[in-house]
Amino acid sequence: MLFRRKMYTIKPEMLETFNHFFHTYLLPNQLTHGARLIGRWVNTDKTEIMAMWGYQDMEDFERVDQAIRASELHVTAQTFRKTLPPLFETSSEDFMEWTGDYSISRYVVAVSGFIQNEAGEVLLVRNEHRSDTYEMPGGRVEPGESLQQAVAREVFEETGIRAEIGNIIGVYQNVTSGVFCIVYGGKAIEGKPTPQPGETLDVQFVELNETNVSEWVTREQFATRVHNAMKPGNLAYESFETKPYRLLERVEI
Repeated sequence: MLFRRKMYTIKPEMLETFNHFFHTYLLPNQLTHGARLIGRWVNTDKTEIMAMWGYQDMEDFERVDQAIRASELHVTAQTFRKTLPPLFETSSEDFMEWTGDYSISRYVVAVSGFIQNEAGEVLLVRNEHRSDTYEMPGGRVEPGESLQQAVAREVFEETGIRAEIGNIIGVYQNVTSGVFCIVYGGKAIEGKPTPQPGETLDVQFVELNETNVSEWVTREQFATRVHNAMKPGNLAYESFETKPYRLLERVEI
């Protein structure tokens, strides 16, 4: 895991304004695109602020940073910032790797959607940060969201498709990364499959069958989810490791 330490020196009278800017623009944009806030501190003189962010690796940081800079919220933030006095006097950042986990394990909850159109075709995406495979659209659950709300949001953000979300059809635990992914079934109700800048390179409704899934979904941990989802009335649970992929447990109901 990679950590980014971001430091700011500020005038004490700018602390409240800086905090407002952080919570309104910087924090939601970082979280939306996959960064994790480890913690944030200010010294007793109110002249230095430090934030610590977490990423999987440098490639993950570069992906997140690029997506943030291309986002509409970033443009809005920069426009608003021009109306303010200087938020800080200096800033710096450096990167660190951890030496061990000394806390209780933390887990990430994600969702994805097995979304079909009226013809029974399945909505698949090729993500910018995982371009070697197609997969079902999905992502992390944001604070305050229900699982179904998160699926609908992620599907729309990655594909431009508005979907009616149905029932849970699978639960998948990545033991290596600590990610739990809950898969929902759903139906497309509006929109045209459209790649979304900063999210997806390609979006398609695909006619899938048991023999051609691996031609589209080339990562085994994603292909098995599609195979499971294609079985009517099936509810599956799997736990697995990655790098390399190894199935640990599998249950079907």
